[in-house]
Formats: sequence, C-alpha cells, structure tokens
Amino acid sequence: MVDGERIDGAWCHVWRRYRADGDYYVADLIVFADGAITCGERTDLAGLGRMLATGRLAVTRPETPPLPDEPSKWASRRGEPLTPEGFLLEVSDRIEELNERPTAGQRCRDAIRRFQQEPAESSRALLRAAYLAVPPHLRIYVLGDMDRQDRPLRILLTDIGEPVDGDGPVVTAEMHQDVLDYFNAGDERVQSEGERRAAQHSDDPSEPGRPALISHETVYPQGWPEEPGLFMLRNDFPAQIVFAGECYASVLHGYWAWAAADDADRRRIRDAASGREAHDLGGQVKHRTDWPEVRLAVMAGLLCAKFTQHPALAQVLVSTEDARISYTGFSDSPFWRDVPDGRGRNWIGRLLELTRSELAAQRLLRFEEPGVRSV
Repeated sequence: MVDGERIDGAWCHVWRRYRADGDYYVADLIVFADGAITCGERTDLAGLGRMLATGRLAVTRPETPPLPDEPSKWASRRGEPLTPEGFLLEVSDRIEELNERPTAGQRCRDAIRRFQQEPAESSRALLRAAYLAVPPHLRIYVLGDMDRQDRPLRILLTDIGEPVDGDGPVVTAEMHQDVLDYFNAGDERVQSEGERRAAQHSDDPSEPGRPALISHETVYPQGWPEEPGLFMLRNDFPAQIVFAGECYASVLHGYWAWAAADDADRRRIRDAASGREAHDLGGQVKHRTDWPEVRLAVMAGLLCAKFTQHPALAQVLVSTEDARISYTGFSDSPFWRDVPDGRGRNWIGRLLELTRSELAAQRLLRFEEPGVRSV
C-alpha cells in the first residue's frame, strides 16, 4: 500500500547471497507495478540488473552444472536456457503486465497479425525485431502451440535458401507460405471458438453488475429503526418466522434452536429475549450429531421463510439487484461471513443472493400466468 493505494505485484524465487564469497540461499523477489523491486532490499529494474551482473543474485542454482548442448537446435524440444539477461527481460515484461500494458509476447503476436495483413519484407523485419524482444527462454511459448512451439516463426524469419537454426531444413517460398497459412488457420480456429463460446455464454450479463454490497454487523442500543433498510438483511433482525411448524423471533433463534440436541435447550433458545442471546445460548449447548451436514440447508430454509413471509423485507433484498452480498461481522463464524484473510466462506451472503434470485423468479412467474401477461 502506498498512500492508501494498492500496488499490485508478483513474485518468484531467486538465489541470493550477502557477500561475494558467501553461500547462496533461496529468497523471494517481488516486483511491483510501479517498478519497485524487493529482494532483501528495495531497488528498481536497473538495480536488479546490477545485482545480477555482480552475482549477488542468481536465477538458477549456481552449483548446478549446465545442461549439455543439444545435438541439433532445430530438432531440440528444449527452450533457450534461463540467463540473467533473459530474466531481466521477463521482469520488465511482468511490470508491463501488472500495468495492463502489452508484453513482449503480445507485441510479437501483434506483429504476426501485421504480417498477415501485409506479408511484405518490411513487415517481416518488424516481426523479427518483436520476436527477438521476447525473453529467449519464453520464445517456445509465444505461439501457445506446444506441438510446433515457435518453429513457424523461426522458419518465417529465416531467409529463403538458408537452413533454419543453421542445421534445420532449407527454407523455401512454399515454407513461408505454409507458415502464413498456419497463422490464418489459427485465426479461423480462434474466431470459431469465440463464436462457440459466445453462444455458450450468451446468458452472461453484458454490463458490469452493481458494486458489492457489504452487510455490516450493527448494534442499535435504542432499538431497530422503523424505516426499512439494509440492516434487515442481518440474521438477528427481529422478523418473526414460521419454520417447520415452529415460530421463531428471528433467523438466529431458529438456527441455534435447530442446532441443539436437547429439547429443553431448543426451547430455551427459541424463547431467548434477542437474537444475540439465542446465539450465545446456542453456542454453549450440545449440538446434534448431524449438524455439520444439515446446517446449510436449515439456514437456507430459514432465510427463505424470512423473506417470503415478510414482503417488506423481500423488497429490500430484491432492491439490491445483482450486487454481490458480503456478509461481515464478528459474531458469526468464518463459515458464514466474509473474512478479509481468505478464511471466510460468506455462506450467508451467498444464500441471501440465492434467496433474492428465487424471489425475483417468483415475481416473474406471477406475471407470466395466463391472463396476466401483457401483449
């Protein structure tokens, strides 16, 4: 966080040492969108280059022997080795990506499209420059084709009459055309897949949804407000409901009463003076043995009862439209609420969204009944 603004970053492992004669150890290298880089100290891209050049950082384990040379570069399935220079290019690329700017790989694909539109020597020269700007150890991935890897580009960028990679096939005009056909066929497959995906996802909203709605845990010492508000979404809001033949003063009363294994405990919880008291009592009594398996269904049923039996509350819930509901607080367990550290399952929020959809569907079905539907 910088001045209240979140700066996104990415990380990887590197080998680091403090002294020129010291041992290397594994360390985290973190790259941020604003160009800041940390690895035991704060630096930038130029500083990272110096640390790599002086050996303070290594991108591979220093004592690991290099892989033997391949007998044929053309026949090899192995990419270029990771080097400090290539790693520096990759870090620079990651900064571009964090800022949602084109990476070297994306610029190379743009150059391919330019060549397809105008397969002239000038376009091929621009493509060669874009390809060589890709970090060498990542070039085999630039086309996203692990069968051919980057061979089509290596063929296209080799002059006619010259062997690819020095030991590969001698390039002909027909081979250049085959590569162009390969690119065009790939575009057709991408377009076809895009059309298929558009049909499959045709029910996906075309406009962004409403911002997330955060339901905070709130205390009203003077009693609940009379005017309808989002506080009505809380489970301790006093809305009397009938569920499975029993009457409960709130969702919390019903939930914790159903959790109790003993009938006497169940009645005490049901008759508690407030939802919070019902919660406290329910957390202290012995629970039914099957509670972990049935509690989600019980909560879903209680929420459905609350909003179908109270039209004013249903109106408040439906008015939230398609907003994601984040149910926060401290009293409920992380299973039910949204917790910033990732432990929260937010099941109350998810069930409220489901109940909202069911209420909207019921209203739609009422308007679709014969004699009601307008023409």
